[in-house]
Amino acid sequence: MAKVYFSLGSNQGERLNSLVMATKLIGNKIGKVLNYSPVVESEPWGFKAETTFYNQILLVKTEFSPQTVLTKILEIENTLGRKRIGKEYSSRSIDIDILFYDEMQIHEDNLVIPHPLLHKRKFILEPLSTIAAELIHPALHLTVTEILQQVKDNSRVFNVIEKDEFAKLLNQQT
Repeated sequence: MAKVYFSLGSNQGERLNSLVMATKLIGNKIGKVLNYSPVVESEPWGFKAETTFYNQILLVKTEFSPQTVLTKILEIENTLGRKRIGKEYSSRSIDIDILFYDEMQIHEDNLVIPHPLLHKRKFILEPLSTIAAELIHPALHLTVTEILQQVKDNSRVFNVIEKDEFAKLLNQQT
């Protein structure tokens, strides 16, 4: 069984509900959700938008290969209304990225692990540090905490939903 870290993000529609639904679907279709960060709010990264993002990190245990996990997250994004238009960054109902898959390094046309931009994104590093501060990036050979200390991204990231509040939302019937 592999341990996979995912980042979730949403800035369209019911942002919090999108994260809750994505977490439930990941738990049902990919593997057991072992841990998750608080939900944070941040400005869009790499493009302009009127609405801020809600972001969260999940740790999941799975039996599926990295490529199968990718296929399943694309299906989940589609189920939750994600519309992909071109290769530019844009607002979205849900975005799910694979950050780490065990200690693997993968460089394929449609999949790069560790995520190639995670070390530049404070909105990923801050919540990731709450559940995996000592996790070592297999390519950079630095812990998440060390990467966060060096990140040049000076955007503001705010906790908006603590883990216990998110747990209550996950346990509610939909």
